Amino acid sequence: MVRTNVLKGFYEIEKTIGCGGFAKVKVATHVLTGEKVAIKIMEKKSLGEDLHRVTMEIQALKRLSHHHISKLYQVIETETHYFLVMEYCAGGELFDHIVSKDRLGEGESRSFFRQIVSAVAYLHLQGYAHRDLKPENILLDRDQVLKLIDFGLCAQPSGGMGEHLFTSCGSPTYAAPELVLGQKYLGSEVDVWSMGVLLYALLCGCLPFDDKNITNLYKKILNGKYDEPTWLSNDTRKLIRSMLQVDPKKRISINELLCHPWLMLGYGDPVIYDSLYEFQEREDDCVLVMSKAYDITPDQMWRRLCRWRYDYDTATYQLLRTRKKRGASLKLSSTMNKSLFRSRI
Repeated sequence: MVRTNVLKGFYEIEKTIGCGGFAKVKVATHVLTGEKVAIKIMEKKSLGEDLHRVTMEIQALKRLSHHHISKLYQVIETETHYFLVMEYCAGGELFDHIVSKDRLGEGESRSFFRQIVSAVAYLHLQGYAHRDLKPENILLDRDQVLKLIDFGLCAQPSGGMGEHLFTSCGSPTYAAPELVLGQKYLGSEVDVWSMGVLLYALLCGCLPFDDKNITNLYKKILNGKYDEPTWLSNDTRKLIRSMLQVDPKKRISINELLCHPWLMLGYGDPVIYDSLYEFQEREDDCVLVMSKAYDITPDQMWRRLCRWRYDYDTATYQLLRTRKKRGASLKLSSTMNKSLFRSRI
């Protein structure tokens, strides 16, 4: 039983929306703003040797600020647990969206895949490889905008993205051949392979390489042969083939994907991967609302926020910005205990 007393007064905990090997995710309401959030709860004891993955995920999420990457609002650490307060995506997993439709049309697949390419290109630019790209790790918000999640297996090579990695990780059905062989690899290249599997899943509603027997699965991946359904256009087939190249040196790069004709069809422009959301940007109206609640000046409030401690202050400010973007009123609940508001979790 997870003790959530540390959240009491700050968040109203609701139902569980996800359960993994080491984590449970609950939807909650941020009391001051009334905004929904997702809280990822992890027990340190259960994490064991994987504890470093949580610290890596937190470090990465604090550095990343992109419209297709789920935002981190607050980090709470107790003696026994980590609580990560994240952006809530009401649309659920991309995986469930695919299943509900059997498979997606080329237009919808292109729209989604452009967003995935945007997120991954930004991620690589920041020096990170995700290493666990799959539909279960991509969520949809209320406007059907994709958000990449779960950075527990991400890597940031000290020598940059050109430095080889050695740890074999991720989901077997999305694993690149070099991972299957236990060879050293480039994070960017294995991410592109996983994206090829992902695009195939969007368009076909199934996986290109699948087998209940792991040995047979790996043989299929190393062989690089898969069925190409008749409904796939020639250009679509060529794109998938370019990503599912067994030889990583022949595989298309993320930079080539940005301006690939298939991704530009109907859009005319390459995929934009620069961040459209500056996490630490000052928005005076949001600062003013908070300063009134704290009974301090806006400048004092901003100096407090600029510590970027990923505490309740950070969460409140970012959720106010979310409300503003949506066109909702900028107000804070008057029912919350003010002493709680002014304290720190």
